[in-house]
Amino acid sequence: MTRWLCLLLLLLLSPAPLTARALAQASPQPVDLVDPFIGTDGTGHTFPGPSYPFGMVQPGPDNADSGWAFTSGYQYGAPSIIGFSQNRASGTGIPELGDVLLQPSQTRREALASGYDKTSEEARPGYYAVTLSDNQVRVELTSSLRTAFHRYVFEKGGRVWVLVDLQHGLTFMTDRQPVLSHAVAATPFGLEGSALRRNWTTRTIAFSLAFDHRVAERITLPPRPGDVAPRYLLGFDLGEGRTLQAKIGLANTDVAGARLNRAEIPHWNFDRAASGARREWNRLLARATIEGPREQQRIFTTALYHAFLHPSVISDRDGRWRGPDGRIRKAKHGLRYSTFSLWDSFRAAMPLYTLLVPERVDDFAGSLLDHAEASGRLPIWPIWGGETGTMIGEPALPVLADAWAKGFRGFDGRRALAAMVRTSTEDAALSQWSVLDRYGYYPFDRVEGEAVSRTLEAGIGDDAVARMATLLGEPTTGQRFARRAGSWRALIDPETRLTRGRDSQGNWRTPFDPLMPTSPLNNPGDYTEANAWQYSWTPALHDPEGLRDAMGGAAAFRAMLDRFFFDLPPTKGAAYLGQEAMIGQYAHGNEPSHHVAWLYAFTDKPETGHRLVRRIAHDFYKDRPDGIIGNEDAGQMSAWYIFATLGFYPAQPASGRYVLGIPLVERARIEVPGRKALIIERQGQGDHLSGFTRDGLPLSAPAIPHSQLISAGRLEFATSAGQ
Repeated sequence: MTRWLCLLLLLLLSPAPLTARALAQASPQPVDLVDPFIGTDGTGHTFPGPSYPFGMVQPGPDNADSGWAFTSGYQYGAPSIIGFSQNRASGTGIPELGDVLLQPSQTRREALASGYDKTSEEARPGYYAVTLSDNQVRVELTSSLRTAFHRYVFEKGGRVWVLVDLQHGLTFMTDRQPVLSHAVAATPFGLEGSALRRNWTTRTIAFSLAFDHRVAERITLPPRPGDVAPRYLLGFDLGEGRTLQAKIGLANTDVAGARLNRAEIPHWNFDRAASGARREWNRLLARATIEGPREQQRIFTTALYHAFLHPSVISDRDGRWRGPDGRIRKAKHGLRYSTFSLWDSFRAAMPLYTLLVPERVDDFAGSLLDHAEASGRLPIWPIWGGETGTMIGEPALPVLADAWAKGFRGFDGRRALAAMVRTSTEDAALSQWSVLDRYGYYPFDRVEGEAVSRTLEAGIGDDAVARMATLLGEPTTGQRFARRAGSWRALIDPETRLTRGRDSQGNWRTPFDPLMPTSPLNNPGDYTEANAWQYSWTPALHDPEGLRDAMGGAAAFRAMLDRFFFDLPPTKGAAYLGQEAMIGQYAHGNEPSHHVAWLYAFTDKPETGHRLVRRIAHDFYKDRPDGIIGNEDAGQMSAWYIFATLGFYPAQPASGRYVLGIPLVERARIEVPGRKALIIERQGQGDHLSGFTRDGLPLSAPAIPHSQLISAGRLEFATSAGQ
């Protein structure tokens, strides 16, 4: 019996008409399955405030302004709220943004941080609300693409107050002044201004703040030690009314851009704006749906929601945006984006966008190329238009190669290849190509840390350049970079078959502890937030067959994987080094491990990988605030779960293909405008993939090309229990 027939019978047999709430519970819209609180408790570092899909603004509560636990400004268990800032990043390991903090209060008080009634806190896509008990006000937030919208309902009318704190920001460089310069101008209904700030990156923030009531009183608060930018108390006379509203437009260009962006919401109807955000989210979330237990649907749909928060639009309504060189440019067409967590997201989140939001992929690529034009090289980790330079490798390279391999042609391939080659040949801070070319690997006595990880990640980028050049008909360039992509082979230790550091004389790192995780900030060594066991699988991101052979062949490769997952003990007490959500030495809490379970597809026991994927999804993703273990990393952690649920994964991100697994649900549907609807079905409950068909035709390869996936109408996975 179909669910619609069940619902019809329920309507006919009910003694009273079903309420709208009951109807929603019986057959919820995708947006009703999202819980923005998932990942807000612990190390997920997500936030509950509203955002438009891929939005510029993310207004929300800040419990603190610094600290690793508060990189998004929020922790579920924090007892007080210091205010509501207008932008942030989801699930990152470093705090940034948090601009233009507002905090309403019924009365004028010296300190306006407030406790709040936890039971009053609500969050759903496009909407957040909480009651500040000390400040006697109900705060509601929504947003459009570029504008934050606040509604405050006070316990009574009369004179009410709003703190506007322009010094505030989410920072980790607490030992230096974050505000380099600022300018503020009062308007009858609010404030406008701009500032140059430095923290994770150096960036310009411009804002235009307007209330729906005239400002009755302005008080400039005394600066605190270290303050440069001002803080104001604004008073408003509500008369017998109790509601005050505010709209804040942001920009990385100038005040004119922020003012233009604020006009994106031309009215003062908060509910209308919130409904618009809900509709936009519902439209997007409906592109991938699953059938299964309600808890699993909530986890899956919330993962989609988190994946669609970033990258973030950075261009104004007129197309202007400020690049990493500080110059304002205008996009020739489309949108420009920032907040690319590329070291994380090139693995699964960016490939997911080619599948579910293909209309944005060309603009993503154009944004990376425009950044390269402004800075001289492709970005590594840009946010708010600036470059942070965080992490290693050149992760924009596989993103561009993957898009081109999948047939996206809305960006200039020759321009992309030129930027890729330049990025891969001109020395930069952590990409010292002259050293790599001289020695064939990064010697640990010639670079400052992470020598093994940097060698392995360079191979990912070189392979991407080689693929791009080959597709564009430049075989000489392709062969050149394909050769260098094999640099990882020089670091395979014949004794352990793991990647191990070598010095400039070719000597192996001694002593060598393959279980010791290292990180440049906490425990410097040859690896990046991982150890030798965890990083040795990295070459499989572009050459799984080559790594399999280097580890001794198919049987030895499987034995190494088995040892990694089942024989080695998990690392204890080193979550800060990426060691959390562990199965053996597999650490799902950090990205270097994310593809490893899928490598069983290249062995004679792929069912072991299927069981592990199911276990990872079950153990490390939950329908509760602590339901994400490890930083969400701007969508990467969620993208892994989405692919796992659907039954395939981009284990070689630049290849334009997906490694097959087994779906975690009996039925899923992908429906993207302009493409045929795709039905994914699993038959049976086993871990052995006994058959796979595409539109009724059997396929035997361990992977499926993107072109075949998006042109299919039905994928069927037949499973059996095996032996």
